[in-house]
Amino acid sequence: MRLSEFRLAVSDEFGEAYGQVLTRDLVLEEIGGITAEQGVASGVSVRAIWLALCRATDVPPARWYGVGQREPKKS
Repeated sequence: MRLSEFRLAVSDEFGEAYGQVLTRDLVLEEIGGITAEQGVASGVSVRAIWLALCRATDVPPARWYGVGQREPKKS
């Protein structure tokens, strides 16, 4: 998962404003007791951050994978 895919996934799942609040303020024990933004800055895998965020906010497992992917460009 790329950082751009992570940001899109957060926005799609939580909305842009609430997603920003979550990534800035929610402490994720699963990745060392830091926020998602701190994890990104520290080099934690964005996939690990995404999964920790999903578990911490009770996102159903069916929505954990394949998010953040853009629609293919039409030729």
